[in-house]
Amino acid sequence: MPAYDIDSLEPRARARIIKSAVSPRPIAWISTTSPDGVDNLAPFSSYNYVSSDEPVVLFNTPYAEGDDQKDTPRNALETEEFAVNVVTEPLAEAMDTTAASLDSDESEFDFAEVDRAPCERIDPPRVADAVVTMECTLYDSMQIRDRLTIFGDVEYVHVDDAVLTDGQIDAAKFDTVGRLGGPYYTVSELLEFERQF
Repeated sequence: MPAYDIDSLEPRARARIIKSAVSPRPIAWISTTSPDGVDNLAPFSSYNYVSSDEPVVLFNTPYAEGDDQKDTPRNALETEEFAVNVVTEPLAEAMDTTAASLDSDESEFDFAEVDRAPCERIDPPRVADAVVTMECTLYDSMQIRDRLTIFGDVEYVHVDDAVLTDGQIDAAKFDTVGRLGGPYYTVSELLEFERQF
């Protein structure tokens, strides 16, 4: 079995190992609105939650200065608002399309023909066809080596009745899409067994 001293690898090789090993990774399809009023929509597969009692979610992206920073983190930091739309299988192709590099005055909603719906507590729109959307306000941000991590307080949640059973999200009705290493995605399939604990 090959073994690697992580410091001996080139940065691209290190990233490939980590991104392939940490999988499947959930995808945050994040919508923001720029201070100039342009709606932005982009997927981030470095995403998770860090608190569930008073919910806080996070996503991270390569760190960059000024205009070199991606639109989503820049908008989230400047307006202190963003929405996390959950990606399910019917939305996978549109989600991938919004990963395109567009100028900051162009909207990925329009480019990928994704329908908007209004949020309740924040200005950015949500993805109308997302079965779950979390409206977030900025909790904090932190640079960790070459990455910028952005934390969001979840203020409001939209859930489609189609994924509920007895008022709770039902994993059997919730075909989320995850990111694997390289160009690959996966769709959640239930693995049923009797849990021991």
